[in-house]
Amino acid sequence: MIAYRRLGRTSPTIALWRTMTGRRARKGRVAGATVTVTDAEGRVMCERCSLADRLLPRLRGLLGRSELRPGEGLLLRPERSIHTWFMRFPIDAVFLDRDLRVLAVRSELGPWRMAGRRGTRAVLELAAGEARRRGIRTGAQLRLRGGSSG
Repeated sequence: MIAYRRLGRTSPTIALWRTMTGRRARKGRVAGATVTVTDAEGRVMCERCSLADRLLPRLRGLLGRSELRPGEGLLLRPERSIHTWFMRFPIDAVFLDRDLRVLAVRSELGPWRMAGRRGTRAVLELAAGEARRRGIRTGAQLRLRGGSSG
């Protein structure tokens, strides 16, 4: 590693770490962005949705949190399935295709469970019961709005 520093280069290990952790922001993207998720009619489905579109944020997911408040969510993208291992609370999982169309909704998914759906490309995790309260149904088209740094 010292030889790389002398040459003014970054070692392959550090470069890989930066890529995995998103230390160098990709052009046009905000690290830790928060968006609002709406349906096609403009009704809000999730006010404060964090984007997990890089490796480490997707791996961490909701681990370490004691709860997910109403109005909060996590959009894992790309993702085909999820698990709730080591989690402390149940969640609603909304499985989406590449166009953010709802493929399936798993309500009240408790800790130590796995869930997936064929064709899934993204998963929206919400507080337990939130999908029912917001009226999220199979076939609904969702949209992302906004983008603030969090």
